[in-house]
Amino acid sequence: MPAFVTFGRVLFAVLFIYLGVSKLYGFQATGEEIAAKVGIPGFIEPYTSQLATMTGLATPQMLAVFIGAVELICGFMIALNFGARFFALLLIFFVATETFYFYDFWGHPGDGKMLVDALKNLSIIGALFMIAGYGRGSQTTEPAYGDGNI
Repeated sequence: MPAFVTFGRVLFAVLFIYLGVSKLYGFQATGEEIAAKVGIPGFIEPYTSQLATMTGLATPQMLAVFIGAVELICGFMIALNFGARFFALLLIFFVATETFYFYDFWGHPGDGKMLVDALKNLSIIGALFMIAGYGRGSQTTEPAYGDGNI
């Protein structure tokens, strides 16, 4: 059973590794999507403008790079089973926030695709809860079918 869990964890992490890499390579387009959906609060505007001056990137593009790095790092850490609980919990908050801002199906009642995408993210959150619950710790092993005494 542990081999199945490891294999499933690696396959699951591939999603976040791929998404992180694609966001890093296309951070301009991702930044435009973020700018269209998420507004920067006024009270942090002075800080974001300082960061924009230092990096030469607009705030949405910096967020795109940050999000891509978070997805990539979390994906690798879950795949390698290093701090899997922490990174799974981090991704739970990230995916829930992303679902709220980018898949607002309640505002588009006729858009079934947006609802399906939100439900897919809900399933991903469920899998992340399983990873967070299972963690790295040793689990009690149950005998395989037919291995026990009857």
